[in-house]
Amino acid sequence: MSLDSEIDALTHSHVYLGKRHDANARRTLWVVLLTAAMMVAEIAAGLAFNSMALLADGFHMATHAGALGIAALAYRYAKRHATSGRYSFGTGKVGDLAGFASALVLGIFALGIAYESLTRLFDPSPVAFGEATVVAMIGLGVNVASALLLGHGHDHGHDHGQDHDHSHDDHSHEQDNNLRSAYLHVIADALTSVLAIAALLGGRYLGWTWLDPAMGVVGAAVIAVWSWSLMRDTGAVLLDATDAKLEARIRALVEDPGDAKIADLHVWRVGPGAHSAIVSVVGATRETICQRLAPVHAIEHLTVEVR
Repeated sequence: MSLDSEIDALTHSHVYLGKRHDANARRTLWVVLLTAAMMVAEIAAGLAFNSMALLADGFHMATHAGALGIAALAYRYAKRHATSGRYSFGTGKVGDLAGFASALVLGIFALGIAYESLTRLFDPSPVAFGEATVVAMIGLGVNVASALLLGHGHDHGHDHGQDHDHSHDDHSHEQDNNLRSAYLHVIADALTSVLAIAALLGGRYLGWTWLDPAMGVVGAAVIAVWSWSLMRDTGAVLLDATDAKLEARIRALVEDPGDAKIADLHVWRVGPGAHSAIVSVVGATRETICQRLAPVHAIEHLTVEVR
């Protein structure tokens, strides 16, 4: 084989966008439109009916609309620049960057909602419970519709362990954090809508006016917890954190035959369902290591160093 032919055989693309990239992008755009419309309705109703729970839900939905908008733009940007030579490992992590940014903004809004809710808890104001409840129930319906729309593309895969079919194990790594951020946004928003409805019904029928701002505080806490969770997970991807389970599987495949030993190993995620790995081995050829790691479909960019 000539040198040029060998180079051509080794050349490959660095497009790691995920199998459902285009479909997920369309779903996210539809949810952005639904969320933005309901956001305006809830904030206006909260101001008109003096409901802090409804305002908290409305502003929560506002942050979701912004975050979902970022998610939609991230899908577009990642697709447009997927083959650009500017990015060494493609644009597969753009969704994680978008998820981290939206989580950070969401955390800031959680602090604002908590402050306003606590203020109203100690200085309550009259609330138009009936009208506010109707708006909150409509908002919940929009949340449920959005969650169902995004749920068709959301990966619910779990790791089944190495004793099962390897296809299931690889499936557990196919997590689109951009879609996950959108999905968790609407799920969290549905939860705060439920809290708002409960608070408004309690205030209307039981006279518990304190329940409305109290639920605003609970909603803020839910937002903060969700924000930290997504920030932690997307931050790990952006910082090239290793995948412990995938690393263990690589070690087992390389070392279990007993004729090779890994001297150095680096595994990190470059996109939804796509990882890169650098494997430095002693005692085996490059071809042997590549054959042993061929069943690990989660590794789409493999570099083998033989010492």
